[in-house]
Order: sequence, then C-alpha cells, then structure tokens
Amino acid sequence: MKQYVGLDISMEETSICVLDHDGGVTFEGNVPTNPEAIAKLLRRHAGNAERIVFETGALSNWLWHQLRSLGFPVICLDARHAHAALSMRINKSDQNDAKGLAEMARMGWYREAAVKGAENWKTRSMLAARTKLVNLRRDLDNQMRGLCKGLGIVLGRAGSTNLARKVNAVLANAPDLQDIFAPLLLAQSCLTEQIEKFDRQLLAMAKGDQTVQRMLTVPGIGPLTALSFVVTIDDPTRFRHSADVGAYLGLTPRRYQSGEIDRTGRISKRGSHRFELICSRPRTSC
Repeated sequence: MKQYVGLDISMEETSICVLDHDGGVTFEGNVPTNPEAIAKLLRRHAGNAERIVFETGALSNWLWHQLRSLGFPVICLDARHAHAALSMRINKSDQNDAKGLAEMARMGWYREAAVKGAENWKTRSMLAARTKLVNLRRDLDNQMRGLCKGLGIVLGRAGSTNLARKVNAVLANAPDLQDIFAPLLLAQSCLTEQIEKFDRQLLAMAKGDQTVQRMLTVPGIGPLTALSFVVTIDDPTRFRHSADVGAYLGLTPRRYQSGEIDRTGRISKRGSHRFELICSRPRTSC
C-alpha cells in the first residue's frame, strides 16, 4: 500500500506524519533533524513511501540532497503555497503541519520547488558571502565619512581605496585621531583583501563556464552578473517558456482583475534576491 509522508523541519527536531492510501495516519512522531535519523525512521514506518514532502527553508536544500542520495522520493514544496494551505487549519503545531503536508502529498495539492545542484549552491554561497563583505566595507566607509564630517572634513566621492588614502592624509595632520580611525582602516583593509580573494575565485569560475562566457558577450554584463544569473536559473529546461524566467525572478508586474476592474501594478519582486546582489568595482560587476 502506498504511503505519503510529511516532514515539518526545524533546526533541532523534525515532525513526521505518515498517511496510507486512504488518508489514515499510520505513524506520527519526532526525530532529530539529521538525514540518517530521518532515513532510519522512514525505513521503519514508511517503507512504501510514494512521496515524502517538506517545505522550502534554510535546511531544505541540504536535506533534499541527503535524502535523495539515500534513495527516498523527496519533494520540496513552495513554502508560500504550502503556508496558504496549512493556514486553513485552526490549530497550529509542528505535528499538525506535518500531517497537513502529508495530506497535500497524498492529494497532489502542492507546487514543487526546484532544488538547485550542489555546485550551484556553492557558487551562490560564495556570491552571498562576498556581498556580505562588500556591505560591511561600505558600512565602514560610511562610518569614517561620518566621523570626518563631525570634524568639518568632507572627503568627497571616492572608492574604498581612495577613501583610505584621504583618511590617512587627514591623520597625517591630526595624529590625535589615530586611535579612532586606525582600527577602522585596518578592518577596511582586511575586508578589501578578502573581497579581492573572492573576486579571483569567482573570475576563475566564470572563465571555466561556457554559459557564463556566452553571457559575457552581452554588452554591460560582467562575470558577477553572469554567474549570479546562471546559478539562479540553474537548470533552464525546467522553464516551459522563456517568458517564465521573468516571473521566476520577480520581474513581472502584479495584476488585480475583478469584474470591470483591471489594474497592473509594480513588479512583484518575489524572485531570488541573490540575482539582485551585484555590487562591487565596475571591472567585475558590469
């Protein structure tokens, strides 16, 4: 008899509900959020699992790959779609959510979310880490500008490297400010060094990817933009039409239509934020 499993995943524990073909509960319980522990329980209580579903989340990519490698028919559900279905329940609990997910798997009332490959996940993580360092460096630059303005010194427009030179010029005439600016300059220098390290690694990835190289032939597209687009799309064959890519990236406008009312709004911005996080020096970003 076919079985359908819902997993409600949290950092420490995962709630599991197993339903039979007729919707009867054959097992409910909790297990540590660990692929081996989950697999052991599934083999014991859901040996004939037709579908094993859970929502997208921080751990979903990792668990999907781990359970898939162990031979389980796992499916990752769109969290917004699942939330809309689960919100109709009166009582909210992890066990009820697991049961609701299992019912969605049994009835087929779900929207599957594509899980990206391990290599693309690594590249996406590197792009995200680089973006975080760039944002931290920007905050340090703005902090030094603000401190200088408090002293009546306007540094003007400058990149991080030129800004550091201007601040050092200020310190040459005001050595008593060394204790304030020296730690900031040191932190900015360390961040710049690590950002440049990421730049070299990402540039090497871009050179080794034929798809990225083709995208670089488009005017105004640089390695970071091309890499971000490629890892965001991942597998282009999952899109039926090229127009679907715009919707996936959140670039299609909202629409409200009812009776005689038909309004077109702003773009939804419901897509991946990773593609929007392109910021750095012009030579690598455009």
